[in-house]
Amino acid sequence: MPKFVHIDISADDPQRAADFFTKVFGWGARKLEGPVPYWLIRATSSPDDDTAIGAGIAKREEAWQSVAPTIEVPSVDDYAGRIEAAGGTIVQPKTLIPDVGYLATFKDTEGNVFAILEALAESPYTGG
Repeated sequence: MPKFVHIDISADDPQRAADFFTKVFGWGARKLEGPVPYWLIRATSSPDDDTAIGAGIAKREEAWQSVAPTIEVPSVDDYAGRIEAAGGTIVQPKTLIPDVGYLATFKDTEGNVFAILEALAESPYTGG
């Protein structure tokens, strides 16, 4: 059964946003290495707590970007088809996120933005 696994937060200044969540909630944040600057947020005060939904912060690139809850699915292609068949729209097609998996972003019938993730089996950042 698909479940929420991640919350993607868009920011004009990702470092400032990471600092904000660290200061306000005491969460850990670390910048990932790679071609696209991205900060992972550990939304828990305990490093041993694996029950928290993951979060991350990236630079806002598109007007529709805000906060996008991410739902883990077994197949991005299959669920993208289901989304469109049910009246949703794909706003960012399937894209490989290195070391994480395949991601697509969509709007539901009410205009809310979500993402779906097909995690790589060997990903250190997902439940895969």
